[in-house]
Amino acid sequence: MLVVNRFRVDEGAGGSGEAFRADLEATHALLAARPGYVGGTIGRNVDEPELWVLTTQWVNVGAYRRALSSYDVKVGAVPLLSRAVDEPSAYEVVEPGATLNESSARQT
Repeated sequence: MLVVNRFRVDEGAGGSGEAFRADLEATHALLAARPGYVGGTIGRNVDEPELWVLTTQWVNVGAYRRALSSYDVKVGAVPLLSRAVDEPSAYEVVEPGATLNESSARQT
């Protein structure tokens, strides 16, 4: 599974892109240390440098959710992750011929 967290950093309001970058790298390192982590990258938008992204890949959604519930991640990463743009962030990887998770109403 793929997780995309986007951030908007307002450097004009006393923020610092370099400070945010350091915090984002620390968050990425905490996530990368968790079981089920496959890979990830940090990026900055070339046209709007106040936009940053953290992408991570996980073996499955359970590994990602367990990573978020670990103590180290709750204390060291969740405060920064909570600053992400409020939008869905978890995606399934689409591969040729793969059956996709289909949206449907839950049975009661």
